[in-house]
Parts: sequence; C-alpha cells; structure tokens
Amino acid sequence: MNIGNDFVENHTFDELQIGQSARLLRTLTHQDIQAFAAVSGDTNPAHLNAEYASETLFQGVIAHGMWSGALISALLGTQFPGTGTIYLDQALHFSRPVRIGDTLTVCATVTSKDDHKKVVELACEATNQNGEKVVSGIARVLAPPIKVRMPRGSLPQIQVFDPEARFNDLLAMVRTLPAVSCAVVHPCDEGSLRGAVDAAGHGLLVPVLIGPESRIRAIAEKYQLDLNGMKIVHAPHSHAAAELAAAMAAAGEAATLMKGSLHTDELIHAVLARNELRTERRMSHVYRFDVPLYSKPLLITDAALNIRPTLMEKADIVQNAIDFAQLLGVELPRVALLAAVENVNADMPSTLDAAALCKMADRGQIRGGLLDGPLAFDNAISAEAALIKQIESKVAGQADILLVPDLESGNMLAKQLEYLAGAAGSGIVLGARVPIALTSRAEGPRARVSSALLAQLAAHHGRVSHRQSAT
Repeated sequence: MNIGNDFVENHTFDELQIGQSARLLRTLTHQDIQAFAAVSGDTNPAHLNAEYASETLFQGVIAHGMWSGALISALLGTQFPGTGTIYLDQALHFSRPVRIGDTLTVCATVTSKDDHKKVVELACEATNQNGEKVVSGIARVLAPPIKVRMPRGSLPQIQVFDPEARFNDLLAMVRTLPAVSCAVVHPCDEGSLRGAVDAAGHGLLVPVLIGPESRIRAIAEKYQLDLNGMKIVHAPHSHAAAELAAAMAAAGEAATLMKGSLHTDELIHAVLARNELRTERRMSHVYRFDVPLYSKPLLITDAALNIRPTLMEKADIVQNAIDFAQLLGVELPRVALLAAVENVNADMPSTLDAAALCKMADRGQIRGGLLDGPLAFDNAISAEAALIKQIESKVAGQADILLVPDLESGNMLAKQLEYLAGAAGSGIVLGARVPIALTSRAEGPRARVSSALLAQLAAHHGRVSHRQSAT
C-alpha cells in the first residue's frame, strides 16, 4: 500500500490475499498522447492528426490502446504488488476508445496465487468516468518476496515539443493568402532547392530559380525534385544570380527574395546596390524561433546582418522587429534589450544603448512595442529569474522580442537555441522594399519553407499598405 505522500510500501507474496485489490486514477491529456507517441515511436495519425482522426471510425483523436495498458503496468509496478514485482504475462482486451479528457479508474484484483512458484494472477480492468469498461485482462507476475518501504521516486519531467503542430499553426496564418512571386537566388544544393520546391508545394510562393541551369537541374534529378512549371533563369555564378534577383525585385518582377546556397553578404550587397530597393529604414534580420521550453514564439534580432549597430541603427532594428511581430499577431510586442547585466553600466555600451532605446520609446521615437532594458537573458525569458533578482518589469519573463547587443552575441544565441535547445527557426530580412527569406546555409528545407512563409506574409502586408497609402 502507499504510505503517506513521501513513502511507498510494497505487498509481498505472503501478504497478498485472494480478492484483494488496488486502483489508480488518471485523466488523459493531449500531452500524454504526444509523450507516448514520442517514447514508443507510434505516430499513427489516428492519435496525432485531428483532421485525419475525424474521418475514422472513432471520429476524433483517441489514445494509443497501450497507453491504457501502461497504466495497468504502473499500478502493478509501483503500488500493487509494488516494488520488486516482475511481469510474466499480460493479456488485454480493448473495449472502448479513450479520448482526451477521459478519466480512467484502473483496478487490479488478486484472483489466484501459486505458493510454489510465487506467481500471482490479477484481474485487471480500466473504466472511464461513465463507468464504461475500456480495457480488461489478466496479468501474471512474480510478487515481491521481500518487504520494501522507501521514499517515493520523483516523476521524470517530459517536455513535449511538436514541431509539426507548430509548423501547421504557422501555415494557418497564411492559408488564405495567395502565393507570391519569389526569386530564389542560387539554389545549388539540396537544402535550398528542396526548400523552394516545398514552399511552392505549400502554396507560399511562385519560384523563379536563378543560377547555373545545368547545375540546378542536376541537383533536382539527383534528389528527385519536381521542377515542372518552375522558371529557371540562368546565371553563371552566385554573384550574377544575386544581381539578377535584385534587378527582378527592383523591376517589380519578384515580390520576395529567397537565399539559396550563397553567402549572405553576396545577396545583401546586391540588394543595397539597387536604390529602388532601399527604404528610410536600415535593413535588419529577424529570427523567429519555436523553443520547446518557451510558451510562445520568440524573435531575435539582429543575428545576421548588422555587426556592431549604433544606437540609431538599433532603433531601426527594434522598429522592424516590432512591426513584424504585429504582423504575426502580437498586438503589443514586449521587447527585451539584452545585455550581460540588468543595471546601466558606463563601461558596458550595450547597457547605455538599452537605456537610451527605452527613453526613445517613451518619447515616441520607437512605436508599437513595450521596451525594457538592460535585461540579462535569464530574466528576459524567465519570470522566476526576474523575481529572484527583484526586477519589476512588464517585459521580464515574457519577452516576445530579444534585441541582442551585436551580431556575434545574437548569432551564438540563435545557434544555441537551435542546436542545444531543439528550437525550430526561420529567418527574414526586413527594411528593404521586398522581404528576403534568409536562413543559414546549414538549415534544412523546413526552416527554408518557414522563412518563405514569413516573407510571403510580409510581402502581402507590404502590398496592402501600398494600396492603402495610394488611396
């Protein structure tokens, strides 16, 4: 039996009696289904895809059958008989589906004992909150021979992160928007070409592939990528491809640009060389991350373009990010101005810039966001850290945007989130006449598709704004 909340005590073979029983209760959550799928590898869409599940016999998402079986195992292994129990056999019969929100009562009752082999048979049953049987069967176990009383073990914490669900949420934002024309610059490796093809398949863009045509077609053939209907504009090398793409954008022939397998500075220099593509704003890059341990999307700027931005350049960078966050549905973006410390320090220029940016926001020089800084990374994203450090702030612990002090710190932060924290990222360049989908050359096709989506969203907004200002 259980002894209080801190200790557990098992039932030895000799203590067990015919007819003796125990039970546990558990309510199924969406996170339970995701965790079970992740651990077991059973990704049957009947459990994970609501659209597919709605068309099945059960007309909705149901739990894996063995999730109910796992509850029986939990009862036998942790409570009754408990610590020291060894499973020999388990027969199960599944009677009804288990849906999210169902509460199961799992019961195990001793039906027989073999004194020679120390084997115990137990009738096992799980019923839902309506008293309906969902699973039943017989378990055979070796009951523990030795009495054990020990501290209750802590339950491992599982952080369930579903990149596919996050990606689908992102796709839903542009579902009603038309595809936009996009000059894909030098897509001469699998990742960049597949990203463009996949983005076209999702209806995000109408790609024009700019680069060495024979090389592009060879990559498509090697990786079985369908270029049917896609226009290819030949350019002998990456510099020429960047110049052609910028010219197309300047002429209104491309609503967006998408970086392929070339260096970022090649593409950006080509854009900057076209006065028609310049605006009153400084161009800046924004990363959008879905981070497993953070409750909402996180924007980081600038980690790709501006190496050591001045105060006034940071003001443009912040304004670009605020405007973009509002496009993503954040009505009043919370901007954390990062530094190594939370206090203004004359020897740390990043803290002086942060304080000045806050005052600029107070005076209306930066609009649409809620700024605070300097803030260290921990208290920018952790309310607990801010509380411990006694920081009173409407931004600390709930930032939507992180403004980094310089490119080096931002790039390292972004790569750490991706490679150590499992974040799913995408990136876009703002401040030019056309948005630029821009990711690292090491990024996979999914990041490129997500970046194309962000560019599609920004391009559509730019068209709407232009029409409104013209009238």
